[in-house]
Amino acid sequence: MTCNEIRELMPDLAAGLGSMTPELNTHIQSCDGCAGKLAELQQTMALLDEWQSPEPSPYFDVRLRARLREEMAKANQVWFRWIRKPALALALSVLLVMSVTLLHLRTHTKEFAGNEPPMVLTVEPGTAVGDLQALDKNNELYSDFDVLDDLQVQADVNANP
Repeated sequence: MTCNEIRELMPDLAAGLGSMTPELNTHIQSCDGCAGKLAELQQTMALLDEWQSPEPSPYFDVRLRARLREEMAKANQVWFRWIRKPALALALSVLLVMSVTLLHLRTHTKEFAGNEPPMVLTVEPGTAVGDLQALDKNNELYSDFDVLDDLQVQADVNANP
């Protein structure tokens, strides 16, 4: 056996839970490191066997129960704080979405609320209204035709002396 395998078995050997096989016994007698480790562990286990635990105070249970109640109350408050933040964020998100939706609907309903949609009148060209609309749209173009009118008047004057 190797030293690593022996070291894995040493806590059981020192506590008296395992039995010494001839192979273990020969290795421990031949290896000073393993023999020293086993002796140290056996001393530690002997000290632990002699140790007496102190008696708890008579009010230990009362104080323990009071402390447990306090800790449970704190745990309930921490849980409430933990859930409160996401709940608040969710409520604010829903409120924001609702307000944007209402604002959007309000602007679209204002366009048609009380007002009828604008009527589009189609006017046929050649009528008086159609001619006025055409003159209004093409005002700049027709303002340059004054030069042509002056040329026409001069042509008429020259033709009729």
